[in-house]
Amino acid sequence: MTESTSKSFIRLGKVLLLLLIGLLVYVVALVIWVPAGWIWHQASPHISLPPQVQVQRVSGTVWQGAAAVVVAGYPVRAGWELGWPSVSSLQWPVSISIASSQSELNGEVTIGWPGSMLLDARGLIAVSEFEDLIRQSGGAMIEGDVIIDRLQVSWEDNRLADARGYGRWGGGPVTWPMGNQTGQANFPPMEADLDTTGNGIALTVQEQGGQGPAADANIQWNGTMELRVYKRMVDLADQPWSGSAQPDDVIFRVRQPLLPGGF
Repeated sequence: MTESTSKSFIRLGKVLLLLLIGLLVYVVALVIWVPAGWIWHQASPHISLPPQVQVQRVSGTVWQGAAAVVVAGYPVRAGWELGWPSVSSLQWPVSISIASSQSELNGEVTIGWPGSMLLDARGLIAVSEFEDLIRQSGGAMIEGDVIIDRLQVSWEDNRLADARGYGRWGGGPVTWPMGNQTGQANFPPMEADLDTTGNGIALTVQEQGGQGPAADANIQWNGTMELRVYKRMVDLADQPWSGSAQPDDVIFRVRQPLLPGGF
């Protein structure tokens, strides 16, 4: 009687185990094969995107797919491929690629539980691709590509927690608006460092191997940006400057809201 009961219990355990394995296989297959376009169609009415961002088409599956997006009038293709999740560390890696007609950003996003995300990427920005946008904003135009060697950004508790990066430009002609005229100068190779401070994020631009900043921008957690240009920038451009200002002196400063509500 006891032996018969034990065998029945073992058979029942095997059935339950097979059912659990079958359910797990079904869920994994569902995640792998469900169309990403169908998911986006169901979720898009509940997602608020900035007016400059328009999702035109989503293809592939949840596991591996792509989306055609228009950002501020520029067509962008975003792709993703899920890796295998780690049960021990409660993390799920996702390979991503973002590309426009001439620029690209590739890397990996690691999604952690609960509520954390880390971006580790690198890429290339073809400045000429965004010439119209730069001209409209009254900015300086450089020739060539900006190489992003490192970009690391992390989110925790639904907010930006840390941002670090390094980019470089090989130097060359730079033009900028000067009233009804256009200024022009040849700059040496430049580099930019992105770092996190106690008040927000800081971007420092200087000559590669230089002795100090030519310009820096600080974006505070409340969304306010402060931009400073140093006398060193004028020296690099080999432009005349009246007075006895030193390379580390700030000759231009502007402070304005950049991200309403902060980040």
